[in-house]
Amino acid sequence: MAALVAGTPWMRIRVIPEFAPPFIFRRHFRRNFSVRASIDSDAPVRVRFAPSPTGNLHVGGARTALFNYLFARSKGGKFVLRIEDTDLERSTRESEEAVLRDLAWLGLDWDEGPGVGGDYGPYRQSERNAMYKQYAEKLLESGHVYRCFCSNEELEKMKEIAELKKLPPVYSGKWATAADGEVEEELAKGTPYTYRFRVPKEGSLKINDLIRGEVSWKLDTLGDFVIMRSNGQPVYNFCVTVDDATMAISHVIRAEEHLPNTLRQALIYKALGFPMPSFAHVSLILAPDRSKLSKRHGATSVGQYRDMGYLPQAMVNYLALLGWGDGTENEFFTIDQLVEKFSIGRVNKSGAVFDSTKLRWMNGQHLRAIPFEELSQLIGERWKSTGLLTESEGPFVDDAVQLLKDGIDLVTDSDTALSNLLSYPVHATLTSPEGRPIVEDKLSEVSAHLLAAYDSGELFGALEEGLAGWQKWVKGFGKTLKRKGKSLFMPLRVLLTGKLHGPDMGSSVILIYKAGNHGIVSPQAGFVTLKERFGILRQLDWEALNQDHPALESAATISN
Repeated sequence: MAALVAGTPWMRIRVIPEFAPPFIFRRHFRRNFSVRASIDSDAPVRVRFAPSPTGNLHVGGARTALFNYLFARSKGGKFVLRIEDTDLERSTRESEEAVLRDLAWLGLDWDEGPGVGGDYGPYRQSERNAMYKQYAEKLLESGHVYRCFCSNEELEKMKEIAELKKLPPVYSGKWATAADGEVEEELAKGTPYTYRFRVPKEGSLKINDLIRGEVSWKLDTLGDFVIMRSNGQPVYNFCVTVDDATMAISHVIRAEEHLPNTLRQALIYKALGFPMPSFAHVSLILAPDRSKLSKRHGATSVGQYRDMGYLPQAMVNYLALLGWGDGTENEFFTIDQLVEKFSIGRVNKSGAVFDSTKLRWMNGQHLRAIPFEELSQLIGERWKSTGLLTESEGPFVDDAVQLLKDGIDLVTDSDTALSNLLSYPVHATLTSPEGRPIVEDKLSEVSAHLLAAYDSGELFGALEEGLAGWQKWVKGFGKTLKRKGKSLFMPLRVLLTGKLHGPDMGSSVILIYKAGNHGIVSPQAGFVTLKERFGILRQLDWEALNQDHPALESAATISN
């Protein structure tokens, strides 16, 4: 069987059993055959990701790209990027640039394709039209395709008749057996025509999908299909087949929604004498309700998740687990570990549910796995860019990141975490249902002693000594009040931070103290200094607070 690219590692089709190659249709032949594929395992691996630049990169497309990338890297092969931009009305260069940017952000660098080049270019379908026409003419000469002069009205009529007869809406074959004279007459009149591929009327086609196992189709459900439109533009299935063959693609790993296309493509492979690649059709990504993931379920594009503060390494890790696992309980992988462990045989053929809560959790795991210096720089730059701080680095930033990082799953969470630390919603907390038991536990007495410690300079002196000074002061303060444990720390937390819950209280108070001294917090950040907090405590009407009153707001809302 002839192939245009020498030494390609692909599956080869066998015709069974009625006639052997050359595979040229004659009108008097009974067209009945099936095809099977066998894999040549010795040839180099070449895979491709072929997005259409008609919008943003969907997470499903990103996972397909990732599986291709991991397969190529795990096999020492090549990862090719090809742009399928034959939809001239919807394809835009802006969308193409967005797709390339998203792939680069994920770290899925391609070996051949736009911006990189390669020996099998060009890598945009819009730049390969001459090649498609060449192969279409070859099929016309061999008799595998014919000119079809049917108008749109005629084709619609055929559909209606098929529906009435409860038959598949396949082409009736009107021009498949036309005499040469009829064809020449239409050509002379300048009648528009398409190129239709002759499909055998009987038999089946079988492939061994690397994920789904044996898949077969009945050929009588297909009908002769168009490969070139009347405007000279090639149809998707024809382009893809020619591209994959001439680019020496060994394995086609794509979404399961492309599985029906395999039938048409396999017939074109055979007719052109091309070896057929291995196919692996990956299951769809599903929403929590197990419908196909779409925009109505929230964010679905890689760019949206990037803008929301997700890390590329977390996205890659999570997408890899949508339908694949290494057989252990481990869920945390770097890209290098994924390359080492990835196997197409462990890809599940059932749909995978996209769980945004788990993605957020996983992002937090990756965020906290970043070396501290890098994490502090990342979050510090975020705080400065959002106007919370006037500086992006320094001791205060490092201490704040160290204190708050365990409560941050996304970089954007750091804004809320720092704002919460700097705020002082003490009135709302004291008047909330959760705060009432603390008020009733003689909180006014604790407040009076705390104000005395502030006025004497004792508290700030302890804070100047850092965590050790704070711990020593708290121990003495508790002895004075004859309080310890929760009965000591809950009142102090409420009075000093204005909240019922939060990160380590001592570290929080020290950080608030430093923020008031260093001037690093922006005026618009809503920061209430310790000095201002004690001023608020002096003004509290404890008698009113101890009386029954409707709650203004729950402390859970306040602390969040």
